[in-house]
Formats: sequence, C-alpha cells, structure tokens
Amino acid sequence: MKVLIVGSLGMLGSDLVAVFHSRHEVLGVDRAQMDITSLEQCMAQVEKFLPDVIINAAALTWVDYCETHEQEAFLVNGVGPANLARAAARCGAILVHYSTDYIFDGCKETPYLEDDEPNPRNVYGRSKLQGEEQVRKFCPNHLIIRTSWLFGAHGNNFIRTILDAAQKSAPLRVVNDQKGSPSYSKDVASHTLLMVERGCRKTYHLTNRGACSWYELALKALEYAHLHGVVITPVSTREFPRPASRPANSVLANSRLQQEGLPLLRPWQSAVKDYVEDYLLSKDCGNMQMIQSSTENSQSNGRVNWPGPTKLR
Repeated sequence: MKVLIVGSLGMLGSDLVAVFHSRHEVLGVDRAQMDITSLEQCMAQVEKFLPDVIINAAALTWVDYCETHEQEAFLVNGVGPANLARAAARCGAILVHYSTDYIFDGCKETPYLEDDEPNPRNVYGRSKLQGEEQVRKFCPNHLIIRTSWLFGAHGNNFIRTILDAAQKSAPLRVVNDQKGSPSYSKDVASHTLLMVERGCRKTYHLTNRGACSWYELALKALEYAHLHGVVITPVSTREFPRPASRPANSVLANSRLQQEGLPLLRPWQSAVKDYVEDYLLSKDCGNMQMIQSSTENSQSNGRVNWPGPTKLR
C-alpha cells in the first residue's frame, strides 16, 4: 500500500513512519510540506502521491493554548481533518484520524465506550470532536482512533517532564484526582498498522491496558528510573487553576477491539518501563549516576507542578 502520513515529525507521526515504512511505501509530510488547513494543499499533495491510506497524526494538542486560541484550535483540529477527508474521498483512500479522550466530560465513573455520548468540557475537546464529525461527514471510508495520555520518544510528554525535573532535584507536586489511560506512541503506531491491514473501520479506542492518575504515573516512572529520593506530593486539581478544565475520569475502554477479537495493547506499566529504559539509554551513563546520587542526597528550592497534560504530540 501507499501510505501518506501527515504530521510525520511529531511524537506519534515519527513512530508511524517507522512502523509503516517496514511494510509499505510511505510518504511523510509535516506542515512545511502540507498545511492541512489549506484544502488546496491537501488536494494537491494527495493527487500527486495517490495514497491508498492517509493517516492524520497532525493536531494542535496543547490544551491550555487551545483554550485561549479557539479559532486556531478549530482551524487545525476541525477544518484540517475536513480537508483531509475531502481529499481522501476524492482519491478513494482510507483516512485514519486520531482523536482524544478529552471529547468526554469525565463525569462517568466507569471507562468510556466508543458509543458513549461526547460532551467535551474545553476548547481542545470541542475542536477534536468537530474533527471527528467532519471525517465521518466527508469520508465514509475512515478509521477514527481515540487515544489518551500519549507519551513517546519524539516530543514533549508528561513522563519526560517528570524525569527531567527529578534529575534536577526539584520537588514534584502532581495531580492525583485525574484518571486516564497512558498510551505509548510506539504501541499505538504498531497497532494502527495491524488495524489498517485488517480493514478496521468506524471508531475505536486504543490505549495501553489499565488506568492510573498522573501522580501514580509519575511514581511508576520514577521507580523505573531508580530515582528513589525524589520528593513527590499528590495534590488536587483545585490547587492548580488552569485556563482549560480537565475531565476527572477520561479512561477509555478498548471495547470494540475486544468485540472484534483483536489483540489489546500491553499494560501501561510495561510500556512505561520500556519508555523509561530508552530514555535512560539516551543519557550519558556517568551523568545519570551523578544526577541520581544528587537526587538522593540533596534538596532544591526549585519546584515543579504538574496540573495535567500539555497534550503535545
């Protein structure tokens, strides 16, 4: 298959390029090559490459920025997918589009199913929901994948923020009353390949198995990094007023995968362990030992607060 990957330099896009390139002909484009907010550019690129599959990993995902830049958020997350959907429909391609747990309001006490009613509580969630609606409207041959709490090697993410701060001996205060499903971009990319090759359509939830709070995720990351002397305190969301409201529960149930007999992703703890090990390998071993010793034996006046995801990918 010929696969066009949009947003190929981002966290998820980079892993998608690596995974799909091993089995298919891949063209990766980022904003410099194709601005998804331009229908003309989308049509031109698609007509030139004539892909069988278009994968949209491009999005404006900084939650608080979206709250104060609503027009830009809806342009990228709503109009952009509509343009790609029109282009995909014209050339007969499948459109794979990624969405988010933040289309839900967090009021449900159990994990969200694919058919649960969306009710986003912030601009980011509303713009992503509009993107879903536009994909369904303009490209019937689509696969929408909702994921959450994404982390990976290529780009900023919560775990990297925690580990970087811990190595500087900064005390951490992390929210413990928001619960979600961590998702490793490598795992999401690999499963996307499986789902495309098996002909999956409609809307699926795709996260690593299990759920946790941001505080619990931070603890596990520090454990795997052997940073045992870090001062970390659980706090409530109310202690960190932010421009954008976050859902208290955004855990996604991978119910459609189960219903169709498709394999689930591994538990989030295993994925985090692999990510942290890769993170440590990227650091100089000597420096890591020195940093770890410093973390265990010294205190700092610096402080890092984590009220929730920046949602970068």
